[in-house]
Amino acid sequence: MGDTAQMEPFEPRHEPSSGELRNLYQAESQATRRKEARPGLWIAVVIYLLFSATDLILIPDVAAYTIMARFVVGVTALLTLEVQLRRGVGTGWLDMTCAAAIIFGYVGWLCPAVMGADKESVSYYMVFGTIFMMSANLFFTFRFKISIITSTIILCILYIVNYYVPSTITYKLVFGSFYISCFVFTSYVNWKLNEERYNVFLNALEARIQHKEATERGKALLRLSRTDPLTGLENRRAIDEKLRDYWSDWQKLGTGFVAILIDVDFFKKFNDCYGHQEGDRCLIQVANALSDLIKQYNGSIGRYGGEEFIVLARMEKKDQVTDLAEAICRAVESLAITHELRRDGVSIVTASVGAAFTRKQTGAKLEKIIHEADRALYLAKAGGRNCARLFDPTDPQSSDESENLAALLKIAIGQNLVSLVYQPIQDVASGKFEAVEALMRLKMLDGTLVPPSLFIPVAERTGAILELGRWAIKTVCTELLVDDHVRVVSVNVSPIQLKTPGFAASVATILGETGVTGNRLAFEITEGLEMEMHSDILRCISDLKVLGIRIWLDDFGTGFAGLSWLRLIDFDTVKIDRSFLHDCGTPKGMAMLQDIIALVRNRGHKILVEGVETDKQMALMREIGIDKVQGFRVGRPAPAANFQAKRPVQKRPFTVLKSA
Repeated sequence: MGDTAQMEPFEPRHEPSSGELRNLYQAESQATRRKEARPGLWIAVVIYLLFSATDLILIPDVAAYTIMARFVVGVTALLTLEVQLRRGVGTGWLDMTCAAAIIFGYVGWLCPAVMGADKESVSYYMVFGTIFMMSANLFFTFRFKISIITSTIILCILYIVNYYVPSTITYKLVFGSFYISCFVFTSYVNWKLNEERYNVFLNALEARIQHKEATERGKALLRLSRTDPLTGLENRRAIDEKLRDYWSDWQKLGTGFVAILIDVDFFKKFNDCYGHQEGDRCLIQVANALSDLIKQYNGSIGRYGGEEFIVLARMEKKDQVTDLAEAICRAVESLAITHELRRDGVSIVTASVGAAFTRKQTGAKLEKIIHEADRALYLAKAGGRNCARLFDPTDPQSSDESENLAALLKIAIGQNLVSLVYQPIQDVASGKFEAVEALMRLKMLDGTLVPPSLFIPVAERTGAILELGRWAIKTVCTELLVDDHVRVVSVNVSPIQLKTPGFAASVATILGETGVTGNRLAFEITEGLEMEMHSDILRCISDLKVLGIRIWLDDFGTGFAGLSWLRLIDFDTVKIDRSFLHDCGTPKGMAMLQDIIALVRNRGHKILVEGVETDKQMALMREIGIDKVQGFRVGRPAPAANFQAKRPVQKRPFTVLKSA
């Protein structure tokens, strides 16, 4: 394995000499000649015997002898050939047998025929000897040399007979010239046929070679498409296919397996310090070490992207998984690749490892095990790196809440570790972008992104969501709403925020400071959370609506309090969870989606469907009269710069309303 994995070069094509091509042609033509020998000789013998009728007409006095000779020669030739075929003799011997059959067939018939009393009939009958000559040149597919020798023998016999049979000098000259003409013509035609067969062979050979090269190149391209160009390991596409195979065996046969994610610690700093060339060399060394290790476990390893690798291996016991994960850490550490800019006191390259093992609670989707491995990898990083973690839902350390992440959230705003991206929301009827949803992103100090599914629950449990929430509201106002870059921005609001005293007042303060009217904001409340209907929440929502803020119900249909929320709160818009749209491919799923839409529509709320990703889904939304849609079909999340207009717009005056 080198620095890069490139397509294997093809060896230059060997150009065979003319002699080599001839030998190859003869070798390949043997099969054809062998296959045609039996039917060819049988047909020739049958025709040979049928000419007995002409013997009876032209030379009746010796017909009995010629017919007997025909049968003796024909049967002998056929028996000889059949014996040779059974014994598997070479093709050359079969050709010799057929050639001998032609010669002895002519001689055997000729000897009694020339004894006929009517010499004139005999002399004219001799012309049929050219048939044997033509048989040698045209009927059988002999090699050209055998054909020439056989037809030459026939020609010599014809001239001998022509000399001794009583006839005029004119007869001898005419028929002598005829024999020569037949010999030259049939030999020439035979030579042309052989050349044509040879040319056909050359064309077929060239076609086979080109087909073989195309097949090999196709295989090489396929290998290239499934191979990481840097490390030579399988790429994400190939490893995902294997993951599906492993998962299928787990579902059908119960064959357990482990998915292990490996991340090279502080690799970005390594690249910045030593350069990309050294960074590539580091990844190659790590890949080689891991590949050698995984071979011992009959597993598969691939590069999952950047400095992350993935390992798949069939295992039945948790102890085996733990041993493999720890062995991976030791294998990378044992390389002792210098890394002097780490902040944790370690001066060599190490790796963090997260593993997930199939179990009954894994779930029905193969993405679940990768998600669990990713969770375990995150915990390994949060736990100091250079360690392995096995996902265990019963272990408190495997939960989302960790001290490291909580500490990170405390400094996230000050260190610019938190940011917002915006996903468009489209009005179905007009086709215009009516709003955008603000989505929070968090990165670690080394730039590693933290999934919202990990940091949002921690932020809610630790109270960090309050500061993050206020920052998010102020940011959307300053980035997009102050200068009218978009009409409406929706912000996800946690129930923790709604229960906090003074939340509505803090929002009003932000609106007053930025000069944004409340009707430009929409707050999304997730009904998937199991939260009781607290009076403080209802009072806070009422205060927010007084400010003009729109209240949306998010992920409707996935939680436990949906109907109660619809009954108690007058939502402007209800967002139907993407799972209902993606399940509508079945009659049951479609019926469920239509029932939910009917329920929401009867309450008078506007309907927004999440997860619209295809034209077909978009057409369905138009068909059933959905108000708004959101998803990759409309647009992917993007930074504020993608929505900011170039023209300045005057700020609108805003007055903070104070309750009496």
